Amino acid sequence: MTADGPALPALGGRGPSYRERVADALRAALIAGELRPGEVYSALGLAARFGVSATPVREALLDLTKEGLVDAVPNKGYRVTAVSERQLDEYTHVRALIEIPTTAALASTADPAALAALRPVAEEIVAAAAAGDLIAYVDADQRLHLGLLALAGNAHLVEVVRDLRRRSRLYGLTAPAGQGRLRASAEEHLALLDALLARDTEGVHAVMTRHLGQVRGLWAAL
Repeated sequence: MTADGPALPALGGRGPSYRERVADALRAALIAGELRPGEVYSALGLAARFGVSATPVREALLDLTKEGLVDAVPNKGYRVTAVSERQLDEYTHVRALIEIPTTAALASTADPAALAALRPVAEEIVAAAAAGDLIAYVDADQRLHLGLLALAGNAHLVEVVRDLRRRSRLYGLTAPAGQGRLRASAEEHLALLDALLARDTEGVHAVMTRHLGQVRGLWAAL
């Protein structure tokens, strides 16, 4: 890997979650635009950036291959997969079919204390957007949305949405974040919790519909 390659965080140590830590760091690099769609990266080159052996990097790349984030290129490495506009539309459609009615139903079924417990996460999203911290933004955003869906009591549904989110990842959010475009999307999480706590089913439906449109708009901007 050359000096102008992605500036991945250095990792050290060993442990049962080491492979997962490397995979998470690679996902973070995708989000931040340090690993770009269409580019091919070698496991050895990425390992040099991490300051680790190539083995955990290869293992992590296999995980990302299963998720559809990268494709193996024989004798070269792994290419970051691009997502087409049609795929993004399809992912957004499926997410809307699942998330909008499921989240709206929580307005009448969810424990208010469980909903209130998610407000600090929503505030993390807003703070991360204001600071332009893309990794923190995506992490908190996922925790909030999956946390809400978990309140519906269907673990399989949560995993389906988790997979859709991975496949419709936001690559290179730096430009929209710099323009402040993430802020509007971030603040909708607070509005969503307010509507849920007010037991406003129609309001939740409207916020979720608008929010998924905001997210798709960010993809279009990229």
